[in-house]
Amino acid sequence: MTEPADAESLIRARMPRWPAETVRIDRGVGRVLAETIRAERDEPPFDRATMDGIAIAHADWASGVRRFRILGVQPAGAPPLALTRPGECVRIMTGAACPRGADTIVPTERLEIRGTEAAIDATEVNARQFIHARGSDGRGGDTLLVPGVRLGPAEIAVLAGAGRAQTSVAIVPRVAAISTGDELVDPGEPVEPYQIRSSNDFAIEASLHRSGLANITRTRLKDDPDTMLTAIRALHESHDALILSGGVSAGDFDFVPSVLKSLGAELVFHRIRQRPGRPMWFGVSKAQKPIFALPGNPVSTLVCLTRYVAPALRYAAGRPDEPPERVRLTERVVGPAEFTYFLPVKLSSSGDGVALAEPRPTNTSGDFVSLAGTHGFVELPAGTHEAGKVARLFRW
Repeated sequence: MTEPADAESLIRARMPRWPAETVRIDRGVGRVLAETIRAERDEPPFDRATMDGIAIAHADWASGVRRFRILGVQPAGAPPLALTRPGECVRIMTGAACPRGADTIVPTERLEIRGTEAAIDATEVNARQFIHARGSDGRGGDTLLVPGVRLGPAEIAVLAGAGRAQTSVAIVPRVAAISTGDELVDPGEPVEPYQIRSSNDFAIEASLHRSGLANITRTRLKDDPDTMLTAIRALHESHDALILSGGVSAGDFDFVPSVLKSLGAELVFHRIRQRPGRPMWFGVSKAQKPIFALPGNPVSTLVCLTRYVAPALRYAAGRPDEPPERVRLTERVVGPAEFTYFLPVKLSSSGDGVALAEPRPTNTSGDFVSLAGTHGFVELPAGTHEAGKVARLFRW
């Protein structure tokens, strides 16, 4: 059996990098940037007033001038006016370009304005006060964003500020979520006492849609090798990756490994030394498309999806690794003696910067109901762990 860390490395080594496409920036929220964004010009591109008031030459103030003749008004978005003689000023609005010859703003609250004259009522005026200096935020050509950044509101603002109406982003891959099993019935359909509802495909779709990692097609297949072979071949042709759930263990009706072999898929590993989720299968097709075959028990499916599939899809999109999150167990945990243990937990605040993780073990790996209200699971080495142990958290 493969160790969890080795499984993660083996998957990453065989993952492709998704190609890029160009989108309008208003359609880019949540997408992963695929290009370097540089500043279009200095930011701000001019000396910018940060207060309403008057713009003066500080040398006039320093020479004793306290009353200034108003030349005009400088609104935001208008070409800058110019001071031509000592003792002149311009009424200026917040965000406006500083007039030529002016280097200081005196705010309205410190002025007495009568007609065309402004008198300064202040004991101190500092040179360049209330001016957002040109280029103080960045210079033209500076790197603003790098590939791998997921675009949120701040990043969209940066793109707009750099004059970019469009940008290059990694595609959102088309991923088929395939649940296998004769016992599965979709929600809303009549169900017999010996059947169960199909939930894994919905959980896979919810997880990957929420994180922006994939556009999902849900499919349910019966335990028939010929039917599975035909359907999986077609789904492979129309999708960038496959995620199967169920039929991957060693039972008489676990046809997935043999079907994938018939399709010509290359096996990378089958079975991981972990609980739950030991039977997981990973391989790549002849077209080098990744195929994840997860155990069918719902807890195993969600654990393997979170621990292996989602990080692999983030990597393929060019997103950087997320920093590990650590939590502290609130009670003693007796784990399996020979397997890495993935234990669901509910988090609470500790007050010292490390969250507390309350173990919420499931009844079995089919007990997905117990996962409601949990925040994720911790990864624990084989054996017993005392309360207070710090462990890595994987959020659902």
